[in-house]
Amino acid sequence: MGKSLDSLREDFSTIRAGRANPHLLDKIRVDYYGQPSPLQSVANISVPEARVIQIQPWESKMIKEIEKAILASDLGLTPGNDGKVIRIVFPELTEDRRKELVKDIKKKAENAKVAVRNIRRDANDVIKKAAKASEISEDDQKQIEEEIQKLTDKYVDLVDKETEAKSKEILTV
Repeated sequence: MGKSLDSLREDFSTIRAGRANPHLLDKIRVDYYGQPSPLQSVANISVPEARVIQIQPWESKMIKEIEKAILASDLGLTPGNDGKVIRIVFPELTEDRRKELVKDIKKKAENAKVAVRNIRRDANDVIKKAAKASEISEDDQKQIEEEIQKLTDKYVDLVDKETEAKSKEILTV
C-alpha cells in the first residue's frame, strides 16, 4: 500500500503546474556513449527563475543528445540552447489546461485507490485460506481483517489528501 502511495507521489511530481520543477525531468534518459543514462547524471539541473529550468551538461557535446531526449519525451517541452546551457521556459497554464490536469490527477488517484483495494483483497484471501486450513481461529481472522480494513482506509485517506493538495497546487494561479 505504501508503494502504491509512493508511486502516486512520483506520478504527481511529473505533472507540471506552470512552475519549473526539476523533478519533471526525472524520467528522461539521455543516450550517453550508447548507454541510456538519467539526465541528472550527465548534466546539472537548476531553476534560476520560477518558470525556467536550466540544464548545463558536463560535456558540451551532450547538448544535442539532451535536447533530443527532451523533445522525444511526452512532457511537451521545447528546449532552447545558447551553445553552453539548455533552457526550458514554462508558459502560464490556461484555465482549461489546469482543469484537464486536475482530471488527470483524479484519474491517477483513483488508480492508486484501486491498487490499495486490490492489496486488501489479496490479504483477505490469504487470511481466509489460513482460516479454512485451520491455521488461525475465526476470532483471529476477524481481528486481522479489521486491521487490514483500517490500514486500507488510512491509505485511501492519504491518497485523497495527496490528490487534494496537488489539485489545489494546479488550480492556484
